[in-house]
Amino acid sequence: MTGISDSERRQALQPVRAQLIRRARADADAALAAAHADAAAQVAAARARAKAILDEARAQGEASAAAESAARHSSARRRARTSELDAERSVYEAVRDGVERGVLALHEAPDYAELHDGLERRARELLGPDADVTPDPRGGVIATAPGRLVDLSLAAIAARTVDALGEEVARLWTR
Repeated sequence: MTGISDSERRQALQPVRAQLIRRARADADAALAAAHADAAAQVAAARARAKAILDEARAQGEASAAAESAARHSSARRRARTSELDAERSVYEAVRDGVERGVLALHEAPDYAELHDGLERRARELLGPDADVTPDPRGGVIATAPGRLVDLSLAAIAARTVDALGEEVARLWTR
């Protein structure tokens, strides 16, 4: 029995992955632009608040001004950084959701039966011919053998695809 090798399977899925990444990047670019604008506004507001605090502190006295300003400026920087991290997390989640939606859409594709059969064959290759292979309701399969589990559900494949992008995803917000 001849099957499709992992390399051939990865090669065959490469256009899908590339399309999903392009689609996710477009979605992420829009979310990122909004997040950057929001973060910039918050940083500007934080800087304005810090300047106002500094001016007031100087009027009250140089010694107390330095301590008060430093504390408030530090707090404003922390709030701005928290907002930035929230925006980055939001972009990452948008990428992950976009990739997942794209991969889960394969469940409705006309050639899904062929994909499902390939995933089932791969599960049996990994766990043996007696593996218990169950279709996942959202697409793909989950296979078990005594003490072992292989998750080839479409949702798990999508998650692994995003995880495999590694630093590529971080470049969405560090351009």
